[in-house]
Amino acid sequence: MADLTIPEGGFWPAPEIPQPNIYPMEWHVETEKLAAIYEKSKRKLWNPADLPWDGLNPEDFTREQRLGIMYWFAVLANFDASGPAVFARATIQAFEKHEEDPVRKCFFSITRDEMNHEECCQRTIARLWPGGPLDWTPEDDLERAAHNNIGWLYHNGGRYWTGYTSAVGRYSLPVLFTSFMMGEMAASTLFRGMATGTRHPVFGEMFQRIGLDESRHLQICMTILENEWPGLTDDTRSLITRQLRAGFVFLSMILWEPPEGFWELPPYFLDNHRVLMDHARDAGLGVLSYEEQKENWRVAMAKVRAIVERWGIAFPAIPELDLEGVEVNVIDPEEIIPVF
Repeated sequence: MADLTIPEGGFWPAPEIPQPNIYPMEWHVETEKLAAIYEKSKRKLWNPADLPWDGLNPEDFTREQRLGIMYWFAVLANFDASGPAVFARATIQAFEKHEEDPVRKCFFSITRDEMNHEECCQRTIARLWPGGPLDWTPEDDLERAAHNNIGWLYHNGGRYWTGYTSAVGRYSLPVLFTSFMMGEMAASTLFRGMATGTRHPVFGEMFQRIGLDESRHLQICMTILENEWPGLTDDTRSLITRQLRAGFVFLSMILWEPPEGFWELPPYFLDNHRVLMDHARDAGLGVLSYEEQKENWRVAMAKVRAIVERWGIAFPAIPELDLEGVEVNVIDPEEIIPVF
């Protein structure tokens, strides 16, 4: 065995590593509950390829119904397709800021789950409308309306992503996770209602599995926020209030209908959106009625309100849902963080 080489005067100290940086590596655990949730996520992992896709037969639907289902999943993909990238970016930031090991691992687990959710959008669209969401040529007014609406949706998704990538590094964990909590509260609300309402077994199993994932994501967010919310400064509380309003504005596109603010849409968009959603509803997808969507969203936001007000965080006014609060105007995409 070779002898050690020990320099005269002792070993030289390694240079300080400029931060933020993923090094030095460390695996400290402060929140055992988060570690347990991560272990649960590994046991609950599922494969979208194992869903009974052979039972999703395009011939079982009219052309309008197939187009409506494709459109609904294209709208969903505006949120779900951003999930893997958003949480991957957040995972990197958690490593760079040397968050405790379970925080990093939970971010990773959400990233993996969101990839499954995106795959469900991909597989459904490929089966019912090859070339969708946008790589196909419309042949009539209904198809042109769907194609055009999706183009406008993804324009806004691009604005959101540009804002997120430039802003995420500036936000603290309480602000980030309040935003993520909004997305997960919205998602668990949406998929719970869809799983109950759908008439198709493929979608029933899909929505149930996604809903369970989103409920676990919400549990992750709430566990971290319980650690982070005590001792908030007034400035951070004010920023969180703005994020809550931003989350409502952004997520209403899939939970209900887009309110004014942030969304850049042509004047005909909403009329055509309603027609296409009606076709998806007629296909038995499980799309709730306008009033049912509004009530579900109102109940979800009321739950968020009860949570944040316990920590002295003002809730924003949401007149669209008849919820009173602090007046907040959100139009800057850099203010919008929430995802599914």
